[in-house]
Amino acid sequence: MDWGNVRTMKKLFSAGKPTQMIYGGDYNPEQWPESVWLEDVQLMQEAGVNLVSLAIFSWAKLEPRPGEYDFAWLDRIIDLLYEHGISVNLATATASPPPWFSHKYPESLPVDIEGRRYKPGGRQHYCPNSMAYRETAVSLTTQIATRYHQHPAVVMWHINNEYGCHVHECYCKVCTIAFQQWLRERYHTIAALNEGWTTSFWSQSYSDWEQIALPHRTTSFRNPGQMLDYRQFMNDSLFAIYRAEVEAVRAVGATQPVTTNFLGMQMLDYFAWVKEMDVVALDIYPDPGLGNHTWRFAAFFHDLTRSQGGKRPYLVMEQATTQVNWRAINKLKPPGMMRALSYQALLRGADGVMFFQWRASQGGAEKYHSGMVPHNGKNSRIFREVCQLGDELKRLTAVTGTHVPAQVGMLCSYQNVWALQLDSKPALIDPTEIINPWYQAILSLNVPVDIVHPDNDLNQYQVLIAPMLYQITQSQASAMQKFVENGGTLIVTYFSGIVNQQEQVWLGGYPALLKDVLGIEVEEWQPFNPDETNRLQIEGADDAISCDHWADLLHTTTAKTIATYQQDFFAGRPAITKNSFGAGMAYYLGTRPSHPYLAQFMYRVLTEKGISSPVIAGENVEVGWRTNGDQTFLFLINHDGVAETAVNLQSLAGWDLIGETAVSGQIILKPYDVKIIQLTNKKDTL
Repeated sequence: MDWGNVRTMKKLFSAGKPTQMIYGGDYNPEQWPESVWLEDVQLMQEAGVNLVSLAIFSWAKLEPRPGEYDFAWLDRIIDLLYEHGISVNLATATASPPPWFSHKYPESLPVDIEGRRYKPGGRQHYCPNSMAYRETAVSLTTQIATRYHQHPAVVMWHINNEYGCHVHECYCKVCTIAFQQWLRERYHTIAALNEGWTTSFWSQSYSDWEQIALPHRTTSFRNPGQMLDYRQFMNDSLFAIYRAEVEAVRAVGATQPVTTNFLGMQMLDYFAWVKEMDVVALDIYPDPGLGNHTWRFAAFFHDLTRSQGGKRPYLVMEQATTQVNWRAINKLKPPGMMRALSYQALLRGADGVMFFQWRASQGGAEKYHSGMVPHNGKNSRIFREVCQLGDELKRLTAVTGTHVPAQVGMLCSYQNVWALQLDSKPALIDPTEIINPWYQAILSLNVPVDIVHPDNDLNQYQVLIAPMLYQITQSQASAMQKFVENGGTLIVTYFSGIVNQQEQVWLGGYPALLKDVLGIEVEEWQPFNPDETNRLQIEGADDAISCDHWADLLHTTTAKTIATYQQDFFAGRPAITKNSFGAGMAYYLGTRPSHPYLAQFMYRVLTEKGISSPVIAGENVEVGWRTNGDQTFLFLINHDGVAETAVNLQSLAGWDLIGETAVSGQIILKPYDVKIIQLTNKKDTL
């Protein structure tokens, strides 16, 4: 292919990082006659699109029969996009096997926990351990990468799509054998496995690897060690598919960044996956029906994904311009909400936003999922908003590549989430309900926060929060203790530090590995009914506050009590404590106080560490910061779609990049209004 006569366009990536804000969406030209393609790329130019994801679900068109490839149409559309200055995030097209594949390899179809084999007709219908799928997918990936890795339009590789979205586990015979082999490599001996799974309980001891089954439904509680290993095994199986496709891309000499799109789900260990990604990407679909809670829900997943990526670029790969099609009731995003939520992604560290999809489908399962070009075309509210956003993003090149300066970290691991989700606990536990109150308390203070794996470097933070860090390793506990010794502030909640990675209780009193740094010992705990509460008397406060969800019966060793229970046999016993340890401070909360108190508590803790926001804003105004060390950008987003609100910048001043005006003092944000202010004083930051 000859691209010599095609004009040179501005490079979208340099050294694997975006050079400008990325804007675009999934493009599925195979759904449309070629007569529409030219109109599409011209509309993309009008909308300011600079990147499209291509060929995500094109396997059946690229390989219509086994080993028979047709790339002519893909050649034409990639060339057409390039001629119009639009770059390509080229997919490996392996997300949905074509009918011929499932017909040829019926054993590749996954099996559910009831032993029922899925049928083709949806998507993602492949067993994660099917060698037929893996080998055929790698062959297709190799063909695509070989043909296009030198095409100047291709700036990034999109590996598969939304791993684990529909099938994150399989119970077929192939997976059984693969699980047994995985366990051999993990434990080496059957005796070590028996010890790790505590099979001495209920006469479950194994004498041979072939006796081990997948954790199907049983007559009673399933073995928790087996279930955790199965979760990790399925994660590793899907990750192996990802790595195989990445290796196929790299094997032909491709040097462009690779990515796949995360979902903010709890089935896969994204902290591990990002180590083999160049760009971290998120698909995010907050429910507009949540009203003013929509943005609060979305904020966490942006912070989570950005944090997982570390210093890697972060990109929103998919969002909806307005409605989706898969909820019971699919609400519209009212005028302005799409723009505000797009800027929220940037506020929380993204270097661009993309949509599913470019043009709304005429048929198929997602025909009522909104697109950048709706069914009624460019003469629509949606396309006008799309064009407005694309035009504004061109003004934000200076923000590209800057980072979110978080001094607060919230400890979280997927292994801990998986352990909490197991049955046979003091109560059924939803990890989201544990994490969310703490996250919302920080969010209300307009202070940036990272979501941090306990194995990561903790010393880059001033304050760490561990909400129900139930599963903990010795090395993690040692790092947390060292963090406090060195002057950090640690906040730990109830039911933390209880078990090891095999779901075995750490002996020596709860929370065994954290007792010294916290200066407390938990004797018993009492989960609450949904409508049950207790009262807390806070030291120095006149009025008691409410608490719910859980109550630890604890005593202090070296810690100081700052709140006590008022009711039941817990009355007078410590509920919240603080302990000086080395140069730092460790807090323990044996219950869940009301949200207003959590926000007050966090305000005091952060203020003691010199962390606070200099901006005064209303409750529906999202405040964020990005910096490169030399220049700081202040983001202000009014998520109230009805009322305008005042924001007091106090001593801050700067240039509004979107409105292209100088701002200082008190400013008014209209409904869904956005300000991105390049601060005048380069030293201004949190």
